[in-house]
Amino acid sequence: MAGSPPESGHVNIVRMGQLLLFIVVALVVATIVFGVTVLLSGSDPGLTPVEPDGRAVPLPSDRPLGEDDISATRFDTVWRGYRMAQVDQALQRAAYDIGYKSELIGVLEAEVVALREGRTEDADALRKAREAALVPAAQVPPAPETPVIPMAPSPDENVPADDPEPVEKR
Repeated sequence: MAGSPPESGHVNIVRMGQLLLFIVVALVVATIVFGVTVLLSGSDPGLTPVEPDGRAVPLPSDRPLGEDDISATRFDTVWRGYRMAQVDQALQRAAYDIGYKSELIGVLEAEVVALREGRTEDADALRKAREAALVPAAQVPPAPETPVIPMAPSPDENVPADDPEPVEKR
């Protein structure tokens, strides 16, 4: 090319390489200085400890469930997700509580209907049943024990005890 010194392209590549090398070295030095400064100053709290698996938070069994109970529930993790037994137990407990509350809502609605229609005796009976159902199990007096009646031996001694006769449906 006219007017250009020979090998000027080679000189530009060498200078560009030196500039890039200088930038990389400057970034590495700046990173090391920053890391040492933070480490020595102690202002970085570091990594928080990992909460280990195995700290499942089950649903409470001594009171009705609330929204906070469901959101606070935690399960142990395993290779393929959560422990199925813990999830099944939580679902059964939630299903029971939802069913109980649905029945309670039904009783309350029936009580309101009875009061609106002027059937105070029915409303009082529903109220008493509702209040009896809300009493915690610890306050309920124990039920009297029913006597155990031994079963009579089978009249046919040739029939083994573990192979009972089929019962006809009526």
